[in-house]
Amino acid sequence: IVMPKKIAVLRVNALGDFIFTLPALQALRETFPDAEIVYLGKVWHKDFLTGRPGPVDRVEVIPPYPGIGELEDLIPDEDFTEAFFQRMQEEAFDIAFQIHGGGFYSNPFLKKLDAKLNVGLKTPNAVPLDINIPYINAYSEILRFLEVVSYVGATTKNIEPRITVTEKDLAEANAVLRQQPEQKPIAVIHPGASDPRRRWPARNFAAIADFLAEQGYQVYLSGVEFERPIMEQILTHVTRPADIYDLCGNLPLGGLTGLLSLADIIVSNDTGPLHLARALQTPSLGIFWTVNSVTAIPMTASLHRSLISWDPYCPLCRTDCMQANFNSAHCDHKTSFTANISVEEVKQALQELLVFTEIKSPV
Repeated sequence: IVMPKKIAVLRVNALGDFIFTLPALQALRETFPDAEIVYLGKVWHKDFLTGRPGPVDRVEVIPPYPGIGELEDLIPDEDFTEAFFQRMQEEAFDIAFQIHGGGFYSNPFLKKLDAKLNVGLKTPNAVPLDINIPYINAYSEILRFLEVVSYVGATTKNIEPRITVTEKDLAEANAVLRQQPEQKPIAVIHPGASDPRRRWPARNFAAIADFLAEQGYQVYLSGVEFERPIMEQILTHVTRPADIYDLCGNLPLGGLTGLLSLADIIVSNDTGPLHLARALQTPSLGIFWTVNSVTAIPMTASLHRSLISWDPYCPLCRTDCMQANFNSAHCDHKTSFTANISVEEVKQALQELLVFTEIKSPV
């Protein structure tokens, strides 16, 4: 393949998972500037990327499909999926990339696109593509995807994810920001995460919210509606409620992008908004559990700090929850595995980060 005209990229996940693909997508754009890059994803990808400058030309929403952004036992709508594959075959992709996991479900899906060349990740039990790159668990996602596209010669010097902020993002953010007599620097706290094991305790986040408010920051709590109980716990424990504003459920993804672009610091669990903030070059402090800190490691350290709980054992039953192919039936405790990271550790890391990045608190 010298100069492909049309490229498909399959990754059907959540926000943070998408952020990690950006350097690889950028490599494709720089290497094949005249090719059309089509991202195969979810509805939210299309809503978020349509009209947003970046390496993706358009998004095609895939139908609900088992093991690809959906549960493995999902029964797909055969008429819907066949119509999708027929349409994708008519696209006549020159190259199709599979960067959606190890390929057990996604490699057969990719092959149904009938691209001239299939390239992607593969575990031993997955069907082979034309070019296969081993899927290794504890490895940087960003570097993993850059390696995949490198097999067709795609490279970039821009190995950090980058997201462009739009005027619409900023308008949505400014619509919910608290009016202030004088402008304060903005701190965002994102205390949720889809996996309860990755959530630092709400009481600890409350202490950090108070700490940042004491330093003169306007503190915003971000989250989606199902995370409201976490916000309520935080607001129960804070001592400076006048300086802490709950935005839970009030910001669409574009508005969150705008808010994070305006923020001076974010403190967050390992979850999508943290990685979005890092793609916006917003200084960040992330709280991680074991191997997740490896897969999500940032490419530079100037603006970012990661505090890591290295204990793989459940705090309640001491089951090793990081063993290969861990079966959740062995431990289904929905408790924090990061609680052993202390409030003082977070405060110290914040102080070091703010000094290094020359972000001056107003007091």
